[in-house]
Amino acid sequence: MTNSAWVVRAGRYGERDEWAIENGCSGGGWSEVPDLTNAESRADVDAIVNEVYTAESQGARTNATSQLWALRGRMNIGDLMALPVKATHEIALGRVVSGYSYSADDDPGKRHVVAVDWQRRVPRSAIKQDLLYTLGSALTVFSPSRNNAVARLEHVLATGEDIGSSGLSPRGDAVPVAKPSPSSVGDVVDEPESQPDIDVIAQDQITTRIAVEFSGHGLAHLVAVLLEAEGFDTDEAPPGADGGIDITAGQGLLGLESPKLIVQVKTGQVASEVVAQLNGLVHTQGADYGLLATWTGLSRAAREAVKHQRFRVKVWDSTDIVERVLKNYEKLPEDVAERIPLRRVWMLKDA
Repeated sequence: MTNSAWVVRAGRYGERDEWAIENGCSGGGWSEVPDLTNAESRADVDAIVNEVYTAESQGARTNATSQLWALRGRMNIGDLMALPVKATHEIALGRVVSGYSYSADDDPGKRHVVAVDWQRRVPRSAIKQDLLYTLGSALTVFSPSRNNAVARLEHVLATGEDIGSSGLSPRGDAVPVAKPSPSSVGDVVDEPESQPDIDVIAQDQITTRIAVEFSGHGLAHLVAVLLEAEGFDTDEAPPGADGGIDITAGQGLLGLESPKLIVQVKTGQVASEVVAQLNGLVHTQGADYGLLATWTGLSRAAREAVKHQRFRVKVWDSTDIVERVLKNYEKLPEDVAERIPLRRVWMLKDA
């Protein structure tokens, strides 16, 4: 039997993202809804929702019932769980390890949960655009299925990479992925997808373009250019063995004034050993700080190592790099800007 995949968001603004990961769970929300442990069917959940949300429309109540029943009765041990982490622009992935429970947490927004073994976090840049669209519903709980989502998410969980448009069969074999029809709504729980978030789509497209244009050593060059745009004098190591130093940077006329940086740039996921190496180089080279620029993020052990070196080592992930490209775009050399062709667009804010 093939496991299902689920997306459960942890608050409109991601306010419960880290809580969910640190506590090995997924869910929350619906603070007014009591314990659903004794609800044995969707009809039982529907009765509770109708009693609690008397002022809501029938559509809103149906929506709440669908998502709560997914948490209470549809998720199974072994199902894949995905959590978009808003603060870090990552996707956390893991497995459901036990079913629904009602937590006695003092925060009423943290009570309806399933237990999850979170196993991997990948940057959004590791996910291809079509799969990001599938994960983009604004619903709190839904089951993505379009664009071969289940098999591809399984592959991301196993390898940290999305196989992309070629897709994967449920057995893991590469197969073509049919383009979804506009009427396809199979990747949500009882309700069509919401309108896409244009800001997020634009960010994802820019991220994808940078990943293609500045792969390999090209990413180190882009980081050096961004540091120069922010007032640093940089010395970029040529491709090849670099002794762990991709860029040295400093302030002042000769680049010898503080803050002085030792920079390592990594396109793959960073292990804790890299953090330790960078910290050692900062000391031996007489620098002030280390900058670790990583396109694919940090391993769990590396994140912990960075926490212990927070006043010595700074991390730029793909989101930070994209933000600095946007901030300094007009200062970038022409040859770099031409590879990331951007234009400003004015639009109305949401009502």
